[in-house]
Amino acid sequence: MARYDEPSDDIDAIDFFRNDALLADPYPYFEALRARCPVHREPHHGVVMVTGYDEAVEVFQDSRTFSSCVSVTGPFPGFPVPLAGDDVSDLIERHREELPMSDQLPTLDPPVHTAHRGLLMRLITPKRLKQNESAVWEIADRLLDTFLAREEGEFIGEFAGPFTLLVIADLLGVPEEDREEFLTRLQRRPRAGGAIGSTGDDTLAHAPLEFLYGRFANYIEDRRREPRDDVLTGLATATFPDGSLPEVADAVRVAANLFSAGQETTVRLLSSALMVIAERPDIQERLRGERDLVPNFVEETLRTESPVKGDFRLSRVPTTVGGVAVPAGSTLMVVNGAANRDPGRFENPAVFDPARPNARHHISFGRGIHTCPGAPLARAEARVAVERLLDRTTDIRISERVHGPADARRYRYLPTYMLRGLTRLHLEFTRAEESTR
Repeated sequence: MARYDEPSDDIDAIDFFRNDALLADPYPYFEALRARCPVHREPHHGVVMVTGYDEAVEVFQDSRTFSSCVSVTGPFPGFPVPLAGDDVSDLIERHREELPMSDQLPTLDPPVHTAHRGLLMRLITPKRLKQNESAVWEIADRLLDTFLAREEGEFIGEFAGPFTLLVIADLLGVPEEDREEFLTRLQRRPRAGGAIGSTGDDTLAHAPLEFLYGRFANYIEDRRREPRDDVLTGLATATFPDGSLPEVADAVRVAANLFSAGQETTVRLLSSALMVIAERPDIQERLRGERDLVPNFVEETLRTESPVKGDFRLSRVPTTVGGVAVPAGSTLMVVNGAANRDPGRFENPAVFDPARPNARHHISFGRGIHTCPGAPLARAEARVAVERLLDRTTDIRISERVHGPADARRYRYLPTYMLRGLTRLHLEFTRAEESTR
């Protein structure tokens, strides 16, 4: 990937949303945008790209000025009607349901968002997360028994995907007898042009959540008829903050959103973390000797490789961001992947430092009212997975057979402007017990 730091280079010629060449390494492009101005309108789709850290936080924390109705779709397929006038709030509310994924928590605004997030937070309580932690360790070891049985394996499909899915299934109380079906139905491989945020020309539609909707609707209806002493009964009887009982569909959407969104992004976090461990023997050795660094290592992974490249907002009224005028009806992309590498906030931002003092200041989980509610779970999953992989191996390496030699690696990244992550990660490893033979 070429750098764009020469005055003659024209970064406006680059269409970030359609350029497959940026998938492997978007960071030079982000750096060039920030160097020009941390708030810059790209010319291809009119999206205001917010690449500075302070400016990104400013947008995230101002939910009154910026609507989240386009959070996961951005400029595509476009707003259903022209956004004319100095206050487009009424237009947003009248046409919100015509937008893709309009029933999902990330696209909701207060007061509906407040009520639905309150319902979700009643499900992901510190007590429930603590109860879930022993299952996280057990699930990790059970999957590693199989994954480590050979000397190499494909980490994402054989461990990270099943691991994160089973952990969330346990958190939400999916019955043991149904979990194998969840694995079979939901462990799908990404394909070009087939997902929200694809760089292809596919027409955006509601996410394929029918299986989750159907399953959780059945669970909730059953538990409301016959309550039991289980997590699903808690989900079925959880109330909005005002004490009212949600419609079954509302509770289903909250559970399904947590299940699908949390699983996908945590898989990307895990694959990025293991890629660093396998590519950097110096970091791997340090983590093996200083296990208390693992949590901060996870934060630095999130900072340098945010699983979500960016999040979109729609300005309701004329405003300014970082001193730059933003008209009403503008689509903004808060570029997490750029803000997390802002040298004004992070010293030597391109350097991966597992002991970086302010690594946790990243915005990979967002900020403000839409801060990722599953962040504590994702952090726990990553910590457990890394620790158990280090415990049960003496060495982890990138498979040169699949990915090529160190000076000529071959990796493929998700074909989307929304998510950042590998499609495959083939590893070789030496099991810990082999070192004693």
